[in-house]
Amino acid sequence: MTHLRSKRLPRPGAALAALAGLVAALGLGATGEARAAEPASAEKSAPATARWTDRAHGFASLAGGTTGGAGGKVVTVTDQASLAKYAAAEEPYVIRVAGAVDVEPFGSNIVVASDKTIIGVGDTGEIVHGELHLKPGTHNVIIRNLTIRDSYVEGDWDGKTNDFDAIQMDTVHHVWIDHNRFTHMGDGLLDIRKDSQYVTVSYNQFSDHNKALGIGWTDNVQTQITIDHNWFTGTKQRNPSADNCAYAHLYNNYVSAQVADDDPVWTYGNWSRGRTKMVIENSYYDRVQHPYQADTTAALVERGSILRKTSGRTDEWGAAFDPRDFYDYRLDSARAVPALVKKFSGPQSRIGVTLDVPGAYPTVQAAVDAVPDGNGVPVTIAVAPGTYREKVFIPAAKPKILLQGTGHDRSDTVIVFDTPAEYGGSTGSATVRIAANDVTARNLTFSNDFDEAAVELKGEQALAMKTTGDRIVFENTAFLGNQDTLMTDSPKLNVISRVYVHDSYIEGDVDFIYGRATTVIERSVIKALSRGSTTNNGWVTAASTWTGNPYGFLITRSKIVSDAPAGSFHLGRPWHPGGEPNAVGQVLIRDTRLPAAIKSSPWTDMSGFSWKDARFTEYGNYGPGAAVTQDRPQMSDEDARTHTVTAYLKGSDNWAPHAGR
Repeated sequence: MTHLRSKRLPRPGAALAALAGLVAALGLGATGEARAAEPASAEKSAPATARWTDRAHGFASLAGGTTGGAGGKVVTVTDQASLAKYAAAEEPYVIRVAGAVDVEPFGSNIVVASDKTIIGVGDTGEIVHGELHLKPGTHNVIIRNLTIRDSYVEGDWDGKTNDFDAIQMDTVHHVWIDHNRFTHMGDGLLDIRKDSQYVTVSYNQFSDHNKALGIGWTDNVQTQITIDHNWFTGTKQRNPSADNCAYAHLYNNYVSAQVADDDPVWTYGNWSRGRTKMVIENSYYDRVQHPYQADTTAALVERGSILRKTSGRTDEWGAAFDPRDFYDYRLDSARAVPALVKKFSGPQSRIGVTLDVPGAYPTVQAAVDAVPDGNGVPVTIAVAPGTYREKVFIPAAKPKILLQGTGHDRSDTVIVFDTPAEYGGSTGSATVRIAANDVTARNLTFSNDFDEAAVELKGEQALAMKTTGDRIVFENTAFLGNQDTLMTDSPKLNVISRVYVHDSYIEGDVDFIYGRATTVIERSVIKALSRGSTTNNGWVTAASTWTGNPYGFLITRSKIVSDAPAGSFHLGRPWHPGGEPNAVGQVLIRDTRLPAAIKSSPWTDMSGFSWKDARFTEYGNYGPGAAVTQDRPQMSDEDARTHTVTAYLKGSDNWAPHAGR
């Protein structure tokens, strides 16, 4: 089967929005600033788009990379016991922290074992009065999107009495610390110690503290660490202190509002200590004493940074190393750093869990199975380009899933199977079934490639997709099949489920858009396939709307195309499943182009039920297949004003997935 690629229909009257750089919008001035010449590779403006991915970068991406708990079960924790249980487990886990977890006794450790991702749910995840501790030998750990706070002991400013860090790790490897907020702890905010290797620290906030980030406590020179896009504010020292690091790459960090206690030695920004080789690029230092300094035994190369109202040492000596010999990276302009880091560092409400297929999970179904029951925060299943020959079921217990194809085009990522209704019934034939609420599918193709011409079966229905959940969205998707391609249904007759399909493609021949869900198909292409007949090639719709529901199918601002002969295709017929008299189909096709294949009398009876008793109407259609005749009821202007996309989808909760499109 062929289908049209994802070339979206133009929106009438839509205008292109101009995008301005974040830096230009904020208008950073140069008063009081000193700055070295920026390298040619530096970005000159900062885009106002999200600055995160779910893949580690920098040194944590090397030597096999850092994937955390990818491939393991996803769990959500709200208390200390559950967090400690899963964090210390031997098997991989993706552990989502929802809300504040208060650790007792005060300052206690939560041990984190290998192959773990610990991630805050939205911007709500907090660990209060406790430390995450990685023991020697721990590896492949991701800690993201958390706030770790408040284990400070009053009067113990130097942390000499209680070693209550936010995160402490000794002799570990492959660790990614990303988008966290560390504040007001008992000793260091982040201690990376004793020959730990392949570490990246990115987009974190270190605030209101004495010792921010210490690296080292060793005579060996082994640690490789990337530190980028972090915000150190209201901290006194270790921003960071890097002791005997083989390679320390610091870029696009923002050090500001340093604690001012007139300490001439132990108040500083970055320090290259021992035999460290340090490279600093395009960072921004604002009101900092000793912005960057190096021991005589160490190396420090700096380029492109901005100094504002700073004093003290700015050491630069030795050759250090070239970070691009190890990995590629994006270098933002130093002038952009304050705005970027303020906006994008620390926990972000839109960062959640992304499950990669096939990178972390071999099949789409395996990723669905990993989503916790009762899921309360969106989870993305990112499906790489390819053909996935499998059946997928998203059960009702797993809401709020985004099924996202990551290819350039929706045809790049295909989920396909070939079961007909003869082997499992209509529901059993579906390649994909969605029973959960609040599911979105984007940039994907769903197909049932059962070849109805190759065999003679009684049950040749072959669904590409069946939904029974509420608030389902299909965006830039394709549905490929013949009979019964797309079924949008609900759990039972008098329960209303809503589905919104936009900028998509649907093809089939017999009843290929059907069911009882309230369904809007907007700005899409619907292809009525020819079965080789000159008189009857099929029906576009077969609605079974509950008689108490005024809204069934709305096809609007779309295009129906066909390779069938002129006058050989119907717009629809009324489906009464099992002879149910209260299933009285409602279909409105409006503002849509119709092909010559559409019959002049496009609605027909079904199983003894007259189409005239159903609720079939048109409004404002055009094209060679459009006409106004006695057999083509037209909706009045007055009724058309109440049969809009908004009216169909609104429900009792004011659902409006189309808003702003």
